Amino acid sequence: VQWPPPMPMSSPLMGKKKKPFLGMAAPLGYVPGLGRGATGFTTRSDIGPARDANDPVDDRHAPPGQRTVGDKMKKNQEDDEEDLNDTNYDEFNGYAGSLFSSGPYEKDDEEADAIYAALDKRMDERRKERRELREKDEIEKYRMERPKIQQQFSDLKRKLSGMSDEEWLSIPEVGDARNKRQRNPRYEKLTPVPDSFFSKHLTTGDKHTTVDPLQGVSNLNLPGGLESPYPGGMTPGLMTPGTGELDMRKIGQARNTLMDMRLSQVSDSVSGQTVVDPKGYLTDLNSMIPTHGGDISDIKKARLLLKSVRETNPHHPPAWIASARLEEVTGKLQVARNLIMKGTEMCPKSEDVWLEAARLQPGDTAKAVVAQAVRHLPGSVRIYIRAAELETDVRAKKRVLRKALENVSKSVRLWKTAVELEEPEDARIMLSRAVECCPTSVELWLALARLETYENARRVLNKARENIPTDRHIWITAAKLEEANGNTQMVEKIVDRAITSLGANGVEINREQWIQDAEECDKAGSVATCQAVIRAVIGIGIEEEDCKHTWMEDAESCVSHGALECARAIYAHALQMFPSKKSVWLRAAYFEKNHGTRESLEALLQRAVAHCPKAEVLWLMGAKSKWLAEDVPAARSILALAFQANPNSEEIWLAAVKLESENNEYERARRLLAKARSSAPTARVFMKSVKLEWVLGNIEAAHELCTEALKHYEDFPKLWMMRGQIEEQSEHNEKAREAYNQGLKKCPHSMSLWLLLSRLEERVGQLTRARSILEKSRLKNPQSPDLWLESVRLEFRAGLKNIANTLMAKALQECPNSGILWAEAVFLEARPQRKTKSVDALKKCEHDPHVLLAVAKLFWSERKITKAREWFLRTVKIEPDLGDAWALFYKFEKQHGTEEQQEEVRKRCENAEPRHGELWCAESKHVLYWQKKIGEILTQVASKIKNTF
Repeated sequence: VQWPPPMPMSSPLMGKKKKPFLGMAAPLGYVPGLGRGATGFTTRSDIGPARDANDPVDDRHAPPGQRTVGDKMKKNQEDDEEDLNDTNYDEFNGYAGSLFSSGPYEKDDEEADAIYAALDKRMDERRKERRELREKDEIEKYRMERPKIQQQFSDLKRKLSGMSDEEWLSIPEVGDARNKRQRNPRYEKLTPVPDSFFSKHLTTGDKHTTVDPLQGVSNLNLPGGLESPYPGGMTPGLMTPGTGELDMRKIGQARNTLMDMRLSQVSDSVSGQTVVDPKGYLTDLNSMIPTHGGDISDIKKARLLLKSVRETNPHHPPAWIASARLEEVTGKLQVARNLIMKGTEMCPKSEDVWLEAARLQPGDTAKAVVAQAVRHLPGSVRIYIRAAELETDVRAKKRVLRKALENVSKSVRLWKTAVELEEPEDARIMLSRAVECCPTSVELWLALARLETYENARRVLNKARENIPTDRHIWITAAKLEEANGNTQMVEKIVDRAITSLGANGVEINREQWIQDAEECDKAGSVATCQAVIRAVIGIGIEEEDCKHTWMEDAESCVSHGALECARAIYAHALQMFPSKKSVWLRAAYFEKNHGTRESLEALLQRAVAHCPKAEVLWLMGAKSKWLAEDVPAARSILALAFQANPNSEEIWLAAVKLESENNEYERARRLLAKARSSAPTARVFMKSVKLEWVLGNIEAAHELCTEALKHYEDFPKLWMMRGQIEEQSEHNEKAREAYNQGLKKCPHSMSLWLLLSRLEERVGQLTRARSILEKSRLKNPQSPDLWLESVRLEFRAGLKNIANTLMAKALQECPNSGILWAEAVFLEARPQRKTKSVDALKKCEHDPHVLLAVAKLFWSERKITKAREWFLRTVKIEPDLGDAWALFYKFEKQHGTEEQQEEVRKRCENAEPRHGELWCAESKHVLYWQKKIGEILTQVASKIKNTF
């Protein structure tokens, strides 16, 4: 049966409807009970106890005028009242404050203020742009009329950075604005006071600041001067002790002590011989600075403190040493000697005290002190060494050291000092005894091995290995010994055995230390040992994937340290491990090219092309090496082999053509190019074909080849350039212009084509057309420094310097990091502003070769030869491919350098083989100079440079 749900119990409150305002916030300004008259009431507990007007306020630190209740109420009343006086009223702004500030600030007031604020903001924005522009113009106008001091002197302040110390110090001082009395103060005159004045006032206890005018006057009626009564005054002399008497004897003693101390300070502190100049010692005393830092009172305190330490603990050696040194510093050398000798009595077993005593005593006495020290400390090495140092005769030194070795035979230091004094034969005998006494000293074993014969040295080193199985230097010395005696096959075995033996004895093989040892072997001339060590340790502790990178770094490090054989050994090992890596072969080849011989380079390249036959660059390096050695048939055979390995390779075809053309085999070069055009036709092959005919004077053939090439490679800009230049050479300006225009349609981004066309128009006198061509080029190729530079130079050549400067400013805005623009901008400026411009250029392009070259030229123009040379060297180091830098450097050395410096620049230029540079390319690519060598081009370019900067 399903029962109905139970009904809830009825309640009289449940049936009533809930009021809608319950739980809601009260309306604004609602006061509870106000409608029925139940207004709020206040009790005394709400407002605090009743107070009289004269009662003090709670704040104990209230300011005056607010310290009573009445004052406080009066102040509050004044604050509440508004000042509505006419003097406080303004026609536009009204009263200074708000008229209704005393009233309540309600929500509708806040809304009204927000609306007014929005209106003000809106009205302000309507005129904001015009107002800001007007204010900006006014400020700029004001700044132009009245520039700041900082702006006026900005260019002068920049020049301060280049001032030398001498120029800075030579700036005259500013005038003294003080009056005459301040400038020339009258120094206070001091008069020595007689002793009687002090003695009189000591008795009376008076304090006078002036001298009695009757003082010292001998008069029976005037009780002044020496007739004033004082204790002991009737006894003869002033030396009688009295209660208030000044002891003149002590003053004299103090003066003598001070003078004695100063004289002692300028004398030799150990030998006692004076070094005082008898004529000028008084003058020297005035300027002499005491050797001790503190004053006399500090010395007294230190002396007292050290005395206390000595008396408390007389067997403490540092106390005696410190006391002696304090007296030595203050000039009391004899006191210091006495103290330290007493210290030796109290601490006879202290090595430091005896050594200090020997240092302080003069020659013979020091020997006696050391002899006494040896009796007390027969095992002290330092005392024996000091005793040997005190001896002046070599035989006496040997005698002392031999006596020392009888007592202390285990001291390596004594043995080394003794051996250094002996002749080689005696030294060998002593070392054989030394290694018996000190079998763990590696230095003694190695020194003995160096003095022995080959067989004996081998035995010595074997004994050394038995006694010291953990030292690598013995093994390396053994390897060097075998190499020096021609047993190079043993070197490898010894080094391998060394690695195995040291590992078995728990010695960690530190790769860096062994490479450092190999570098030392290299510098000592032990090449085989060096290579064996490198081969043994080069692979230790390196992951397989890091080998190549690490070994290349090691080789470069060895080259930088001058260890070329080490680097050669590292490259050889790397090539064994990576025989097919072209990059390793190239690095090794460049190393041999820079640091090896031609034979070693060619041998390496033969191995390289055997392992990497597809590496064209290795074949070409081998052929070039043969060609430079004037072995043309060998170079041809290398290139023939390269053809077999790399059929139809453009680089090898062109290298073969260059080889034949450079050696005047023009027909063979033509046949090669014809074969290349048929089997491996490329744009470069066609270009070289045109160039060959052009330089040989076959203009018609060159023109036909160029036309044929452009049918296949019309987007290759160099062909269009050559066609235009051939037409220009034939003085067909219209055809040249047509060629350049056609080329620009196909290659609008070729800067050289735009430049050639503009220069053609300029040459025929069409300046306006040249200008428009450059503007058009800049529109098609924005941010192109070369085009901007040509535009600036065009205006400059036309004599329009102002327009050139304006264009340069625009160019630097568009290309702010262009070195060629900044370099040109430096020399567009007048001479006084060039240095400032160069500083700006270096800030923007710190490592740009053109900017560095411009700075070098700037120093050259100012005749600062050393600085100019430094900047030229910096330029060719950063960019050795810039031919202009080499030419300017060579010209500079021609004018200001020696023949050796000129030859060095020439050799470095020939090694660098520069290919770029505006002046350089104008000569090197000229059809008349196509066969000239680097050195000839360098001389030619340098001769055409004029010092117009």
